[in-house]
Amino acid sequence: MTQRKQVISGVGSNRPMTLLLDPVLTAADAALRTLFARPHATRAMPTPSQMPGEMTEAERREAGALMRVNHVGEVCAQALYTAQAAVARDPALRAQFIEASHEETDHLAWTRQRLEDLEARPSLLNPLWYAGAFGLGLIAGRLGDPLSLGFVAETERQVEAHLDSHLDRLPTADTASRAVVEQMKADEARHAAQAVDAGAAELPAPAKALMRVASRVMTTLAHRI
Repeated sequence: MTQRKQVISGVGSNRPMTLLLDPVLTAADAALRTLFARPHATRAMPTPSQMPGEMTEAERREAGALMRVNHVGEVCAQALYTAQAAVARDPALRAQFIEASHEETDHLAWTRQRLEDLEARPSLLNPLWYAGAFGLGLIAGRLGDPLSLGFVAETERQVEAHLDSHLDRLPTADTASRAVVEQMKADEARHAAQAVDAGAAELPAPAKALMRVASRVMTTLAHRI
């Protein structure tokens, strides 16, 4: 009987450690998959309404740089949603973050494919971008679900505006990249609306301004490195 009690006690004592390790292992797995594994989309890559045209070398390089920036944005999206899902208090909200992360995986796969098609490379700073975004996601999540949702809504609004600017800058002949960006823009707008519907709190103006500055730094560096 004493031995049985010890076994039961031993199993029970390991449960808290297991509960602590599960989110850590999940986060580590997500980081490794995002940074080092080839992403697989669940949706077909968007097809352009017009056949791609011929691009000059300068246009190809610019298209590659812009899609590298968009790929970095999707790396950050994976980090943000993974972190926020890990600390979300509401199970339904956690499921919403995970579902949004799956859609962002489509974006990650699409932008990666466009980089290859354009003979461009991903950003060399992707591990840094991922770590920074993961930290921001944890902070936002720890502030409570309404502010975490507010962070999502504002992030997606800024990403949507950023993608809109890329539609102006992408070469007209690169209809393949344009189709991808247009679908990504529609998805980001929907994610923002879903966050608002779920009870997102409006972020203070200084927080929004700080997010815009951080985004500008990231996009400037990712365009080159």
